[in-house]
Amino acid sequence: MSRHVAVLMGGWSAEREVSLVSGAAVADALEERAYRVTRIDVGHDIAGVLAELRPDAAFNALHGRFGEDGCIQGVLEMLNIPYTHSGVLASAVAMHKPTALRLFSAVGLPCPEGEVVHRDTLRNGEVMPPPYVVKPVNEGSSVGVSIVLEGDTFSPSDITDSSYGETVLVERYIPGHEIHVAVMGDRALGAIEIKPLGRFYDYDAKYTAGKAVHLMPAPLAPTEYQAALEIALAAHATLGCRGVSRADLRFDDTRDGPGRFYVLELNTQPGMTPLSLVPEIAAHQGIGFADLVTWMIEDAGCQR
Repeated sequence: MSRHVAVLMGGWSAEREVSLVSGAAVADALEERAYRVTRIDVGHDIAGVLAELRPDAAFNALHGRFGEDGCIQGVLEMLNIPYTHSGVLASAVAMHKPTALRLFSAVGLPCPEGEVVHRDTLRNGEVMPPPYVVKPVNEGSSVGVSIVLEGDTFSPSDITDSSYGETVLVERYIPGHEIHVAVMGDRALGAIEIKPLGRFYDYDAKYTAGKAVHLMPAPLAPTEYQAALEIALAAHATLGCRGVSRADLRFDDTRDGPGRFYVLELNTQPGMTPLSLVPEIAAHQGIGFADLVTWMIEDAGCQR
């Protein structure tokens, strides 16, 4: 009999719609490979649903809070259902950007200067001179992110939406190139450069065709390209990730001397939509979407 896979998607985070697209693509690919698939739009009753269903494995296609932050991973651990991507601890740490950045810095990976502040502090004045970036401490897909450049006129209320929490991460804006690296197990697959046509690679640019130019492979010098792969693999290992992850980097070559990479964050649940970067990088290495998804479900496991 074919293995029974529950594809978890949807949920109630700010990235629900993206998750539904990722989940549908994954489920289609698994069915193409003759897995028996149950598609689950995750609700607060998910523990009971899974306990009754008892699948052989779960493909976690959830994005955002509850899906990426260790919560659903904990449910799956309690039920002893093997699941894709990283475990409880790695997922929780990666989702909380300030904690992940502290760990990256501790092992010598370069990160932007930044600090966590209460939204009231930001309302009362600038934390640092522009340019800087304001982002929620635990959201993905650039949800709630704002960039303040020199000369910008803005109201503090424009970047202090409390629906994403009372604290925010304020980081020095790093000019240069937007580089993303996919990691699959113990292998860095490749690096892609994204050139958004708008102000930055925001939610709209990530999920709307024609809003960004994708350059695969990233047009870096060979030594720079290799450095990007090594940084992403080191970030993956530092947090104890497994399965597939994606490192988001900036490469600043705007000053004299050699360029420098900076780690912005590590995504333990990269998107699997038609515009997502990990499938595009994998395809460049000859790994088709169905092959990628199959590898991920065969790699599924529990931490215990």
